[in-house]
Amino acid sequence: MASQDWFDKDFYQVLGVSKDASDAEIKKVYRKLARKYHPDQNPGDAAAEAKFKEISEANAVLSDPEQRKEYDAIRAMGTGARFTAPGAGGQGGFDDVFGGMFGQGGGQRYTFQQGGGAEYDDLLSGLFGGGRFGQSTGGYRGFGGPTKGRDVSATTTLDFITATKGDQVTLQTADGKPITVRIPAGVSDGQKIRLRGKGHPSPDGGETGDLILTVNVRKHPVFERDGLNLRVTVPVTFTEAALGATIQVPTLGGDPVKLKVAPGTPSGRVLRVKGRGVETKKGTGDLLAVVQIAVPSHLSKDAQAAVEALAAALPDENPRDELLAKARG
Repeated sequence: MASQDWFDKDFYQVLGVSKDASDAEIKKVYRKLARKYHPDQNPGDAAAEAKFKEISEANAVLSDPEQRKEYDAIRAMGTGARFTAPGAGGQGGFDDVFGGMFGQGGGQRYTFQQGGGAEYDDLLSGLFGGGRFGQSTGGYRGFGGPTKGRDVSATTTLDFITATKGDQVTLQTADGKPITVRIPAGVSDGQKIRLRGKGHPSPDGGETGDLILTVNVRKHPVFERDGLNLRVTVPVTFTEAALGATIQVPTLGGDPVKLKVAPGTPSGRVLRVKGRGVETKKGTGDLLAVVQIAVPSHLSKDAQAAVEALAAALPDENPRDELLAKARG
């Protein structure tokens, strides 16, 4: 879905990656930049908002294998190229530039993207409550067929529980029409959801474009995602870890569960609760409780004496001996 912008904009430079960057590298860099420049993190900062739009546009092209291939081919022609739509009774400028470039002859598909002074917020400003627009991409026209409406990219931010368990959320368009979106359970930060027929209408009766919704997920104060698993750090006392105990562990949106801590449990050990992670159509994860030994910050004289007595009764061992030996090689 080429546009004149593709001749003039270096999307690799915008993201700060090399031209042979992998898809994973592009995704990682984009997420980092999106978090940094997202308008929700920079309220009232026009420069940050402009930068966010710029990196969103670059990512939309480079993260799509077909668009990236086409973009690379176009950029290889140099920034001085221009194209126009074919006029009646004459040769089309687009055909002149791209003819045979992709192994296509007459009847090839091509697209236009609205340029000039049009801004994305002008197209559908204030989209979806707190969500903001990124880029608006073009549809395509095949000779002899109608034009598909342009796709629209947007972002919205969800709380951790909604993203994990799934829900229906209502978003508001610029013309006041609500759109109900089904958020699937287990949607992850940065994931894209395609809403068919929610983009721009076709100018000539063709298929309506789609809305590409990028989901940002807020962090949870207790839980974090580990694939389909949920991970939580659980403090236990030295006594509980040394002698064993039954403790309560929180679950996401449910009642706490009881877990047994075996005698001699070290800090960092992972206790697993089956089936209490993220539940999706593809499967259900587990709850991973990571044990963290809580050391008291203050001891009474009697408690200090008891700890010293314990230390004297324990074997004279240095738990770091093996570590130091491995370090010396």
